[in-house]
Amino acid sequence: MAGKVFFSVSMSLDGFVAPQSPEELMGQQWMELQHWVFPTRFFRHNLGLGEGGEEGPDDDVARETSERTGASIMGKRMFEAGEHSWPEDAPFHHPVFVVTHESRAPWERAGGTTFHFIDDGIETALERARESAGDRDVRIAGGGATILEYLNAGLVDEFTISLSPVLFGNGIRLFEGIDAARIKLEPVRSLPTKRATHLTYAVRPR
Repeated sequence: MAGKVFFSVSMSLDGFVAPQSPEELMGQQWMELQHWVFPTRFFRHNLGLGEGGEEGPDDDVARETSERTGASIMGKRMFEAGEHSWPEDAPFHHPVFVVTHESRAPWERAGGTTFHFIDDGIETALERARESAGDRDVRIAGGGATILEYLNAGLVDEFTISLSPVLFGNGIRLFEGIDAARIKLEPVRSLPTKRATHLTYAVRPR
């Protein structure tokens, strides 16, 4: 049985998931958005930072997201921002399919992560990801434009927003350009913690 297609992102209270400039994608704004995950035990373990870290609901969310994911999809913008920032043992540990317009051979990294470059559309990337994921889920890792493409195409089953208590005023809005007439949301879970509020919704056709 095929798994779900989902995304999980951190978002500011005013709706931004990333800075506008590609040069700032892993900068201060991103650090503030992800502040809830940095202290967790899972984060330390996943990046090979050693023992320690906090347990609790934030740690559970980060761990559950990783454990359910059998393959990820991302856009070229996100890949290029991370290509020079991720460690050699990239923090995915499963196949990643990059939606791009350029042909490129797979890029294999340590720890089980291989980046595959798909230059013939989001549907092909999803098909390849489903094949790799088996009965586990496929995560649309980002960025915002790629998530929006999959949402508007009716290809997302569920998503989680980790709402961080910060205001940015500008950047990339997650739902800018959403085809709201086609999408209905059903609340699945609301999990408040001391650093974020994790909101999960099922996506249904309207």
